Amino acid sequence: MNAPADRWLTARIVQSGEDYACRSDETLLAGMARLGRRGIPVGCLNGGCGVCKVAVRRGRWRKSGAMSRAHVSEEEESQGIALACRVMPETDIEIEVLGRMQRSVLGTAGGGT
Repeated sequence: MNAPADRWLTARIVQSGEDYACRSDETLLAGMARLGRRGIPVGCLNGGCGVCKVAVRRGRWRKSGAMSRAHVSEEEESQGIALACRVMPETDIEIEVLGRMQRSVLGTAGGGT
């Protein structure tokens, strides 16, 4: 079941506690970039580089395109891990930024997965 295209939802980044508005017809990464926010690292924007890897901690989402299995395995995806450039929210959503880039973008000390 797809959410209406004009529905505005809230995306929250766990590490920073920051919320931003994201439409149900855009990816989490596109919604953040549209607002000029930094919080999810930006890479190729095509689901291939893995830089924007996130874990969805709360909420429902759907894929907007293929994600590289080199960066997100089927098992990880089943556990809510995805690429933010390929995730469109269906409900309000809470995400945790994963990977090497989280430190430089969020200023966190953790290395992540």
